[in-house]
Amino acid sequence: MKTVIVALSLMGMLAGTEALAGDAAAGAQKAVICGACHGVDGNSFNPEWPNLAGQHAEYIAAQLALFKQMVRNNPVMYPNALMLSEEDMADLGAYFAAQTVKGLEADPSSYALGEKLYRGGDASRGLPACIACHGPQGKGNGPAQYPALRAQHSVYTYNQLRAYASGERKVAGNAMMQAIAPKLTDDEMRALASYVQGLR
Repeated sequence: MKTVIVALSLMGMLAGTEALAGDAAAGAQKAVICGACHGVDGNSFNPEWPNLAGQHAEYIAAQLALFKQMVRNNPVMYPNALMLSEEDMADLGAYFAAQTVKGLEADPSSYALGEKLYRGGDASRGLPACIACHGPQGKGNGPAQYPALRAQHSVYTYNQLRAYASGERKVAGNAMMQAIAPKLTDDEMRALASYVQGLR
């Protein structure tokens, strides 16, 4: 009961917090260094690194804050996020949110299983449909901190699902993905990653 009360209190604090509105033009200037990995327009050329184009501004700012606080442990992102102010994070979020995401197509040999899980889940294993949080086109929900998944590199998505399953990646104030990912087989993770890569 105590855990529930603490979680509800945390959610209440987060809900009452106004997100800083970012300036996309200022973010474009600040995003120059980000372009080395994520692409000038937020479309990464390396499948190990995520596309940021079209991602929710609030989500990008929140993830940068988690890297800065070392809640998300990444030796490349930590030093880059360390010097960012809250305004910088909001500006970067606004810039990348305004870009158009591109991406590869789904792998025709594996996406069907991914589509089935994404749209319907698996009630027999307590797996909810991904669509519930990430939407039918994978656009996510910015205010709720559910990221857009559409056109994301399948390699990156697969790696994140594995990180959630192992406990390496945790979501502050939301343990949903840590509960869901361990229930997925490796083949299911790959199929889901392939499916979202092809979503537009």
